[in-house]
Parts: sequence; C-alpha cells; structure tokens
Amino acid sequence: MGNNLTTSIIIRALNEGKFIGKLLYGLYQQSKLPNEIILVDSGSTDETLLIASSYGVQIVKISKEEFTFGRSLNIGCNKASGDILIFLSAHVYPSHKDWLQNILKPFKNESVVCSYGKQRGNSLTKYSENQIFLSYFPDQIDAIKTPYFCNNANCAIRKNQWEKEIYNESLTGLEDLDWAKKQYQKGWTIFYVPEAEVIHVHEENWKQIKNRYKREAIALKRIEPDISMNYLNMIYLILLSIFSDFYSTKAINLLKKNFFSIILFRFNQYLGTYEGLNITNKNIEQIKYTFYYPPNKINKEQSQKQKHLNRYKKSRNLINYDSFENLIIEFPKKK
Repeated sequence: MGNNLTTSIIIRALNEGKFIGKLLYGLYQQSKLPNEIILVDSGSTDETLLIASSYGVQIVKISKEEFTFGRSLNIGCNKASGDILIFLSAHVYPSHKDWLQNILKPFKNESVVCSYGKQRGNSLTKYSENQIFLSYFPDQIDAIKTPYFCNNANCAIRKNQWEKEIYNESLTGLEDLDWAKKQYQKGWTIFYVPEAEVIHVHEENWKQIKNRYKREAIALKRIEPDISMNYLNMIYLILLSIFSDFYSTKAINLLKKNFFSIILFRFNQYLGTYEGLNITNKNIEQIKYTFYYPPNKINKEQSQKQKHLNRYKKSRNLINYDSFENLIIEFPKKK
C-alpha cells in the first residue's frame, strides 16, 4: 500500500531566492519524484517566485498580513492532492537521492500518521546550532527523547488525518509539535527516519536568534502550560550549554574558532526562551520552528555515530550539487 501513495511537497517561503533553487534541484534528483510541489509564498520581493516558476512549481500567494506558520501550511495542504503531505523549509536541501523514498517508508504501517527526518547544518551553520541538530535528530532512532517530537522543516503527514485536525493558526511557531502531540494522544505513531536527511541552513544574526527562541517559547507555553523558566534557570542553562559545547569541540583550534559564537548563541537562545516563557503580551509577530531540549554532552558513543553518518554521506546516493552550483539561470532584470 505504501508504494502507491501519492505525494505533495509543500514549501513555505518569503524571500528565499538564495536557497530555494538548491532545494528544488535536489528534489528533482530524487529516485522517486513527488507528484506535485506547492510553494506558499507570503510576499517575496526577490527571485524566489522566478526560480520556483522555472521548476514548474505550483505557486500559492498569500499576503504578509495573512501569514502565520499554521495558516500557511493549512493553505498549502488544502491545495494539495497527495495522500501524503511533505513539508520542507525553503532553506533546506536533501542530502541523498533516496530522501523521499526514506521519509515515506514508515507509512507502510497504517498506525503511522507522521514521519520526520534528520537535519544537519553546513559550513554556514553556527557551531551550537549543529549541536542542537545532533541532539534533536540523532543518528539512531532509539536516541529520540520524546514520542511526539516533529519538525516541519523536514516532515511528512497523512492528508486524511490533517483534514480531521488542521494546524493551529494562532500559534507563533511550533505548530508541528502541537499537531504531533495531539496525534500521539489519539494513539497515532510519529516515526523518526534518520536516513531522510536534509541540510538546514540558518543565516541569522544574534537578534534574530533571540527572537526565534522567544517567539517559539510563547507557543511552547501554550502547548505545554506547565513549562516554566526563572532567572536562575536561565543562567544555569546558559552556562551548562556553553560548557557542553566547549567540551564537545575536543580540538583547541575548533574551540578558538567558535569560542565567541558559542557564548553568543547560547546566551541569545536562553534569553529569548526566558523572555518568551515569561511574556504577558502575546501580540507579537510570528516566527518559525525548533523545540528546544537541554543539550547533552557529546560522548565517545555519539562521536562514533557521527563517523557512521559521514560514511553514509559518501554513499552513491549522495546528491552532487556541483552541477547546481555551475547552473546559470538568466532572469529578466527589474526595471
């Protein structure tokens, strides 16, 4: 049954011209192609729409005022015709040609309502964010920390279940976690697929990082009302995560290279989380994903898992993006 499922890929975007082409190129390198790709654009003014059009993507336009994370997904889901709805961030790209096949495999089991894949950073990714990716998206399924975690940057769900339970349109982020928790409570299974790997590129300044965690903490407080953080908790978690990152670097040169980045990232991450969990004014602009768990120290076992990951990356299914980097697409100049 799983092999006969049709697929719709849904991408949310706003001014993603720098990244969207690489994602679409990677999707068309898949050994199994999606039945359709839908881009929900909330007012891009760069080349996002031109690039998407060149790949034959179905474009749905909404206004910035209309946008929330849940609403934009619901609009895309409503347009989709596939049995399985697959969500990707506009600034990710698949590592391997069997990414789509891998993220679909769990749906052979009719108790599975959602699957989500591994995420890793690239050379632009800040060191601490790479550590978070390793914590959220381990190399082994048995290292997952919660049975209902999910992330819509690289995720798939059954459309017939979405029709019964759409995404919450009022949350300021974490609509994926909210939906997954509700499905888990109803007895459905959420399945992690480490082989369905994407590279997730975040290019954010320190203020943007703080705002991301702040706004997601506002949403998290609604999803998990018992969660709290006081000032001492914040200080403790900042120090714990900084020293955990320092410890994980192993090499002195790597520590020197990332020393200030680690401190600034972890400070802004937890300051934003603290402010979000304690905020009283909920009238704040919407922002994206990432549900944070306290970091773990990187031990020898995790180091061996990373070596296994590196070997997998060298497999013949690895997508060669050199061809994309050399591809020149001419767009008409704006007058």
